[in-house]
Amino acid sequence: MAGTVNRSLPGKVDGRLAAPLAWLFALRCLVCGEPGANGRDLCASCHSALPWQGPACLRCALQLPQAGLCGDCLQAARHKGGPALDETHAAFEYAFPLDRLLPRLKFHRDFAAGRVLAQCMAERYASLPRPDALLPVPLHRARLRRRGYDQALELAKPLARALSLPLLDDVLHRHKTTTAQSRLDADARQRNLRDAFAVAPGAKLPAHVVLLDDVMTTGATLHAAARALRMAGARRVDAWVCARVA
Repeated sequence: MAGTVNRSLPGKVDGRLAAPLAWLFALRCLVCGEPGANGRDLCASCHSALPWQGPACLRCALQLPQAGLCGDCLQAARHKGGPALDETHAAFEYAFPLDRLLPRLKFHRDFAAGRVLAQCMAERYASLPRPDALLPVPLHRARLRRRGYDQALELAKPLARALSLPLLDDVLHRHKTTTAQSRLDADARQRNLRDAFAVAPGAKLPAHVVLLDDVMTTGATLHAAARALRMAGARRVDAWVCARVA
C-alpha cells in the first residue's frame, strides 16, 4: 500500500473533473460535483461517506476494534522507553476519495481540496485535548523550492484558524535532504530521517505541541520530528494527520 500512496494524477474524482477554481463560483462538491453544503466544497452525502477513521491505537493511529494501544505500541513502550509521540490521531483512513484529494493537494496545487480536508479535520479534532500550538511538518528547503508550497502548512493554516490555535510554522526545520519516504521500507525510513529535523536556535517551545501532517504510513517522519521537539523542551508532543495508511 505504501508504494501507491501519493501517486494519483490530476483529473477526475468519482468520474467528474475536480474544480481547482471552485472558490470563484458557487460551492461544488469536489467528489461528485453536486452543490456543496455547510460552507464546504463537499455535499452532505459525500461528507458522511468519507472514510472517517473509527477506533484506533492512541499511539500510532492504526485502526483497532476499540480505542487503546495496539500490541506493537505496548511492546515498544516496554522495550524502548518513553515514546516520542504521546498520542497520534488520524481523521481518515487513506481510502477513496482521500487517495485522490490528498495527492491533488500535495502535487497539483489543488488548495480547494486542502481547505475541505482541513475543515473536516477541524470537526474531528475540536474535542481533543487542546495544544498550546500547531506545527506543520516542514519540507526541506530544496523540495519546497521545487514544489512551491508545503502541503502540511496548507492544511495547518485553515485548521489553526478554525480551532483558534497558534500556528508555529518557522520553528521546526528539516535541515537534511532525504529520499522520498514512499520509496523506502519501514527500516530504511527510520535511517533516512535520522537527525533530519531541528528546532530553530533560541526558539522557545510551549509545553504541549501538535505536529500536523497529511499522510501517515509508518510514522517515521512524525517520530523524527517529535524527537527534535522534545530535545528542544516540549513536554508533550501529539500528532494529527489527515489520513492513516492501513
